[in-house]
Amino acid sequence: MAFSARGFALAAHAPKSLVRSKRSICASAIIGSTRNRSSLSATTSFSRRAPWRQNPTCPTPFRQFSTTKPFYSTPKFTYGISASYCSKENHYDPVKNVSQFNSYNAIAAPLKPPQQRPASGQDSFFVAPISQTSDIALGIADGVGGWIDSGVDPSDFSHGFCEYMAYTAYTSDTIDSAPISARRLMQKGYDLICESGKVRAGGSTACIGLLSSSGSMEVANLGDSGFVQLRLNAVHTASEFQTHAFNTPYQLSLVPESIIKQARKFGGEQLMDFPADADVMGCELRHGDVVVFASDGVWDNLSSGDVLRIVSRGMREHGAWVNGDEGEGIAVGEGLSGLVEKGEGEEDVMNLQSALAVGIAAEAKAASVSLRRDGPFAREVQRRYPEEDWRGGKADDICLVVVVVVEEGK
Repeated sequence: MAFSARGFALAAHAPKSLVRSKRSICASAIIGSTRNRSSLSATTSFSRRAPWRQNPTCPTPFRQFSTTKPFYSTPKFTYGISASYCSKENHYDPVKNVSQFNSYNAIAAPLKPPQQRPASGQDSFFVAPISQTSDIALGIADGVGGWIDSGVDPSDFSHGFCEYMAYTAYTSDTIDSAPISARRLMQKGYDLICESGKVRAGGSTACIGLLSSSGSMEVANLGDSGFVQLRLNAVHTASEFQTHAFNTPYQLSLVPESIIKQARKFGGEQLMDFPADADVMGCELRHGDVVVFASDGVWDNLSSGDVLRIVSRGMREHGAWVNGDEGEGIAVGEGLSGLVEKGEGEEDVMNLQSALAVGIAAEAKAASVSLRRDGPFAREVQRRYPEEDWRGGKADDICLVVVVVVEEGK
C-alpha cells in the first residue's frame, strides 16, 4: 500500500505513468502507484468494491511457551491453524517461513522489538486463544508501505496492531464489558496502537476472524485483505474487497497533525477509514472446511480459484478430501483429525494446515515475481489501462493464515 501527501494532479483519464507511480487521492485526485497501494486525502466518492478479485471463479504467532494447560471444556469444533509469510525483498523459505498455532502457548505482551517479529515484511498476522474459552481469534494486517516516504516504518503499525489484538483476546473474553466480536477486537487493537505513543504514524488494512467452538465464524474485513472458505473442492464463501478507487483500499490510519494540515493546503480533508467501516460476515463451518485469510500479496497474484486448486490438491494428497461412495462427489477423509494434529510433537513433522499454507505461499510468491503469469491485479490493469502493457505478477509482501476445521467425533 502507498501513502503520499505530496504532489497532485487532476486526472479524468489515467496517464500512462499511473500504474507505476505513487497513488493517493486528494480533493482533486492525487495520483500514485498501483505497485504501492494508495492512501486517501479527499472527499471524492468512489465505489467501495474491487470486483475483479471478488469472484471466486475467476510471525510465528505472538507467544511465549507455557507449561500450564488452560481448563477449557471440551469443544465440539477444533481448528488446525498455521501461517506462512514472506517479505517482498526475500526469497520464500518453506521451512523458516511457516508457523504453527498451539493454543497452550501464552501470548507475550506488546510491543515486540522488530527483530522478534516474523519475517513477513510490512504484513502481519496473529492467532490467539480467547481467554477462558475454547474460541480462537486471528487476523491479517497489511501495512501501508508509502509511509516510508515520510520516514515511518510501515511495519510498526501493522505488527503492533496485531500484537495488541492478540493480547486483548488472550487476556479477556470481553471488550469494554461487551462480548468480544471481530469488529470490537479490530477497534480495540486500533485504539491501543493509536494511544500507545510508540507508533507515530502508519496504517493498514485488516481482516479479523473469530472461530467459536460451536463451529461458527465471524469475520470483520476492512480493505483488500480478505478470506475464502473452501468446502469439498468448492469455494463456499469469500469476502469482498473494499476500495475507494482502483488500487486504493479502505485502510485504518494513524495520521500526524502535520500531514493533515498539509493535505488541507491542497483543498481536501484527510480521508480516514475506521473499524466501523469494516464489513462483518457470519459463516457456519463444517468438518473438513478450509479457511484462508490472506493479504493482497496473495489476492493480487492468485484468484480464489487458484487457491482452491492448491488446497484441493493438498487435501487430496493427504487423504483429507476423498472421492465419495458410489461416485457421490467429494467427502471428508476419516483421518482428518490425525492429519491436523501431526507435527505437534518433538519431531515437528509438517501437519496438514502447514502443508497447505506453504503450498499457497510458495505459489503466491512465484506468481508475484513472474513476468509471464498474469494474476487478478495484472488482468485488471490491462482492462483499465491497456496502454501500460502490464504483464506478470505484482511483487508484494505475502502473508496468510490457513484454518482446517475439525468436528470432534468425526
